[in-house]
Amino acid sequence: MRVRAMHYLARREHSRAELRNRLLPHVREGEDVDAVLDELTARNWLSDTRAAEQMLSQRRSRFGVQRIVHELRQKGIGDDLIADALPQLKETELDAAREVWLKKFGTLPQDQKEKAKQARFLQSRGFSLGTILNVLQAADESDL
Repeated sequence: MRVRAMHYLARREHSRAELRNRLLPHVREGEDVDAVLDELTARNWLSDTRAAEQMLSQRRSRFGVQRIVHELRQKGIGDDLIADALPQLKETELDAAREVWLKKFGTLPQDQKEKAKQARFLQSRGFSLGTILNVLQAADESDL
């Protein structure tokens, strides 16, 4: 089981909860998943902090705060680590939303139907309604 855990960690960072869930189906009688996880953590091969940082760097340019926080919670990242990341995420959310909007649409909505479509797309990416309105309003004012 230790070899399997190291194989998973060699591919990418995992949170403790995520790695535990991946290992549980492969546990044989007499094996202790938590002991293996404790050993990996003691050797600094398993770190929730690194897993959160990796996920943030991968997701930041494509998704909003709400979606990133949701995914971090799904991966078993603790609320304290999420709270530490929130200020930076909120600070860069408007820029990320602009980039996503420009890449997908790049042109102003011609009517309310198109505006609603663009807003729904940004909302599905986890951006807040306030951020979405700022992006669409700023795009309208700058006349891209």
